Amino acid sequence: MTQRKKRILTVTLLLVVAAVIFVFYYFLSIYKGLEGLNKTPANSSFIKVSTDNAEALEAPEWEGTEPVNILLMGVDARGSDKGEVPRSDSMLVVSLNPANKHIHVFSILRDTYTDIPGYGKNRINTAVTHGPDTAMKAVSELLGVPVHFYVYTDFQGFIKLVDAVGGLDFYVEKDMYYESKADQHEYDINLKQGQQHFDGKTALQYVRFRHDAMSDYSRTKRQRQLITALAEKVKTTTSIMKFPSILEEISPYIDTNLSVSDMWNLASVGYQSTLQGNEQIPPMKLLKETYVGRAAVLDVKSRTDLKQFVQSIINSDASNSITDNLSEQK
Repeated sequence: MTQRKKRILTVTLLLVVAAVIFVFYYFLSIYKGLEGLNKTPANSSFIKVSTDNAEALEAPEWEGTEPVNILLMGVDARGSDKGEVPRSDSMLVVSLNPANKHIHVFSILRDTYTDIPGYGKNRINTAVTHGPDTAMKAVSELLGVPVHFYVYTDFQGFIKLVDAVGGLDFYVEKDMYYESKADQHEYDINLKQGQQHFDGKTALQYVRFRHDAMSDYSRTKRQRQLITALAEKVKTTTSIMKFPSILEEISPYIDTNLSVSDMWNLASVGYQSTLQGNEQIPPMKLLKETYVGRAAVLDVKSRTDLKQFVQSIINSDASNSITDNLSEQK
């Protein structure tokens, strides 16, 4: 073998070894990052929450082939003591069907009045204060589908995620302004109509704004739209290469019951899947504004119709006439 061929072979072997080492450390970093999202009891956001009902409210297992439903909960932890779990500011259910690679997103209006298992009836946003298992069970009974997993974060976790993927290009449909003196203006909202490049803080302003005629109805719609855009950004090649650093940034702010193997499986299915639609819960046609004492709440005209509405979306390849009749007005 000539010296030139030996040099080429040596360089090739070095490149192969370097590539193997890179891949090893890349996936090791991802594994450690994913593992850090599933907090130990001592590090969990729910360390002070009673677990008396934990066994009775245990989440159903996901076998990997049937539709899986994940409850996303975002909270406003401003002013909360350490270990205190505030009411959820937003609740979304992501339903993923591995069979047809379809994803549906349901955003639940936080003032929806429903059963909180073990704690009577109340607004749905109070469920998480009794722990994630109670929240999953309450949402499961409201929607009529099993809720397998939860992901819990606060304002800072959302900000860190958007910043970690490099921000989002997004169209703001109108001027949005709201001033909050309570937190020294840290979370004031000031957005102008038009195409914007959101960083974490401006994205948070967009999903929090509800100071218009439609209030929480329009806010939940904006949340669904931005979460969809964020999911697409995470799927991009650039974000995939940055995944270890993204996980490192968001890990301190995320709590979930997803195991690492569950995350791998969901990531694989989710990457191949497409969003088919997003819906408000309860949809406008089933929503009833009422009072419990002096408290304004949102009730459901027919719990049976609501469950059928959700099932028709999750179990269909495309939204049918039931969905068209009951979905929120565009």
